[in-house]
Amino acid sequence: MRKYGLLGKTLNYSFSKRFFEDYFQKNNIDARFDNYEIPTIDSIDEVFAQHLSGLTVTIPYKEAIIPLLDAISDEAKAIGAVNVIQFKGGKKVGHNTDAFGFHQSIKPFLTFHHERALILGTGGAAKAVAHVFRSLGIDVIFCSRNPQGRNQFSYSEINEHMLNACKVIVNCTPLGTFPNVDECIEIPFNHLTAEHLVIDVVYNPPKSEFLTRAENAGATILNGESMLRHQALRAFEIWNS
Repeated sequence: MRKYGLLGKTLNYSFSKRFFEDYFQKNNIDARFDNYEIPTIDSIDEVFAQHLSGLTVTIPYKEAIIPLLDAISDEAKAIGAVNVIQFKGGKKVGHNTDAFGFHQSIKPFLTFHHERALILGTGGAAKAVAHVFRSLGIDVIFCSRNPQGRNQFSYSEINEHMLNACKVIVNCTPLGTFPNVDECIEIPFNHLTAEHLVIDVVYNPPKSEFLTRAENAGATILNGESMLRHQALRAFEIWNS
């Protein structure tokens, strides 16, 4: 039996285990999928010792895992984050399927209004999202608690002018994830319009407080479930290539 798993710090919110178990059952695949929670990346050797056939990586280890791998794909290197580990020829190879999953999920929703994107957060997911937007010719600016460098702003700087300029907004932070479903990044939702596409990579709950407020303001909304499914299936292809 092949063994796969998800690496993270807190995984009680994740649907990955259920998704893969259903996928294995429907396709008669002799495999199992387990969650591997570790308090810090220093405990990674305990996970690598499990003789896994493949591993997915989530918050907060998508960047911290990179120095501990033998190689990473060109795309993962360009993004600066890894969410999939392939065990091949005795080596641990990092890949990024978040970008693929995000691209697939947003394709039906993009219009000519979407020339500039506002990304909330600067972690691994944000890096993958920015990579996709730039590949599509969409300008990107970031907001975070600790803005650093060019094109980064604090949440308190989000105003009407910024939202008028950015018709795509993506929450790449875990804020609002189960069980903390009442949490929400505060932006001036009243300045959103029907031209705005608001995306939350959170998928549990299906409609976060962030998406609820955006929808009430008239924006088109999209959660992270489609992204999860596309990136997970791509991960399985990589593991078995």
